[in-house]
Amino acid sequence: MNLNKTENTLPITDRTKIKRIPKRGQYEREVVHQILDEALICHVGFVVDNQPFVIPTAYGRVADNLYIHGSPASRMLRSLSNGIEVCVTVTLLDGLVLARSAFHHSMNYRSVVIFGVAQVVEEAGEKLEALRAFTEHVVKGRWSEVRPPSHQELQGTLVLSLPLNEASAKVRTGPPSDDEADYSLPVWAGVLPLQLSTLSPIADSRLLSEITVPEYVQKYTRVHQE
Repeated sequence: MNLNKTENTLPITDRTKIKRIPKRGQYEREVVHQILDEALICHVGFVVDNQPFVIPTAYGRVADNLYIHGSPASRMLRSLSNGIEVCVTVTLLDGLVLARSAFHHSMNYRSVVIFGVAQVVEEAGEKLEALRAFTEHVVKGRWSEVRPPSHQELQGTLVLSLPLNEASAKVRTGPPSDDEADYSLPVWAGVLPLQLSTLSPIADSRLLSEITVPEYVQKYTRVHQE
């Protein structure tokens, strides 16, 4: 279905508007979704009793909702379930930008910042879908193979949903931007690309001998696709 520009683009608010180098700001839902789907870890920032906290955690995305989960005893989840404001960030590092001057060194990156208030997921179907999203986000194809959560495990897991209503992306690509006078310096300049790569899988010592490594593990990758 073709969506109009309004549906494709996130609203720009005072909190999501990119002020530092605004040309790097991107507000398309597709860009935000792509970055969230490729990254593995988000950082959740919140304030409790005037004390700031930033906690790294795994997450999953379904449509325009970001889900985080964990034990009901988690201070982060307990605090967020009380309806406090939260800021979630995700960053992908794509390369080191080496300029001719120390001042203009930089990094190529893709990042997302999300603001909002998280809601506790109570409905069993949505909760199970969120847990499926967590699993598939980490390793696509895994959910259909493993034992699904039991009723007791579902009861012992707190799931929160954060709508992607107030979010923006910031992206830097390309070579260094040196001062014009520095381009004649005898110094190597360019980009050193970076990417997350996997090593050979290590089987659990108690794995049944007849079980082989599944194809989705053998071919696992999180390489950025343009």
